[in-house]
Amino acid sequence: MKPTRVRDLLALAVLAAVITWLLVRTLYGSLPAIPVYAGASLYVAAVIEVVLAFVIRSRVGKHEIGEGPGRIHPITVARSVALAKASALVGAASTGVWAGFLLFLLPERAEVRAAMEDTSGAVVGAVAGVALVAAALWLE
Repeated sequence: MKPTRVRDLLALAVLAAVITWLLVRTLYGSLPAIPVYAGASLYVAAVIEVVLAFVIRSRVGKHEIGEGPGRIHPITVARSVALAKASALVGAASTGVWAGFLLFLLPERAEVRAAMEDTSGAVVGAVAGVALVAAALWLE
């Protein structure tokens, strides 16, 4: 399995941002408010992946991969890598979506009160997406 390329993640994030910006630009008035905790679930996934990364990297460093007591099965390591690859894509797409919202919201903050209120939720989501990508790449 090849490592995830950062340029692919950036391309996905940019594509998601552009599509989201186009959609939000035309549909913003009919969208519900963005709560501050809207993207917070990604933080949970990022923390889980950081913990997994610490455990797996420690075991790999001690050569404790394989069958037997006190060892991590190779399939578990492979599944963790698959999880990391999928999470990197989800994180990049989420970052792009929240960035698309921010591209619309930031210029509108001075004129539209709802845009000012929605900005904090979009920032929380964007940071969560970046945190998930970072955790996933480190786990991978």
